[in-house]
Amino acid sequence: MTLTGKRALVTGASRGIGASIAKALAAEGADVAITYEKSAELAAEVKRAIEAHGRRGVTTQADSADVAAVEAAVEKAVAQLGGLDILVNNAGILRIAELKNMSLEDIDAILHVNVRSPIVASKAAIPHLKPGGRIINIGSFFADRVPSPVLGVYAGSKSALVGFTRGLARELGPQEVTVNLIQPGSIDTDMNPANSPFSDTLKMITAFGRYGRADDIAHAVTFLANPKSQYITGAALTVDGGAVA
Repeated sequence: MTLTGKRALVTGASRGIGASIAKALAAEGADVAITYEKSAELAAEVKRAIEAHGRRGVTTQADSADVAAVEAAVEKAVAQLGGLDILVNNAGILRIAELKNMSLEDIDAILHVNVRSPIVASKAAIPHLKPGGRIINIGSFFADRVPSPVLGVYAGSKSALVGFTRGLARELGPQEVTVNLIQPGSIDTDMNPANSPFSDTLKMITAFGRYGRADDIAHAVTFLANPKSQYITGAALTVDGGAVA
């Protein structure tokens, strides 16, 4: 196990990619705290899966659009795990519409959860991260390719993470803390199921002709969290089955 003794926080991890990340980190030896917005039952299932690996699990209800809730979730993870070594900014929302038809409420929700929340969580985590610490942001391949006019605001929010990741990598480099971005492609989750009305189009643009699995992203996270990735920072790792190839 490559992460024995490490302590991680994964935001938005009651289901989908976040849940897979939390379980994969625990399988590699890390104690893991997660946040969830609504489903305490699903979060409890993830906690049990973490504990099945013999690791400590912590769950915190937190709306990622709420600055105070995000900050409190970081502090709770630090308090209950005894510190923090890995932050995975996974929480995100998808609202799709052409800009002319999108409400200001939806625009704000996308920006608050997909952009402001990772920034706020990272700011709260920085004082606790020691040399060897990791911040891993979860973006989207839509930052590099936007195949539909209804994805503009969402894609913009994920593009913002590219610049944020690079800038923070520069800031934290002297502390030997790495900051990287993973950009998933079409992954079979509740948010983007492989049988959605858009799935045939999304499958067609990949090299494999199929959706990926949440574990594909989780494995990328554990790689970047691994001490062996110590010289990788400010990087964007696209895991999309060749969609932007």
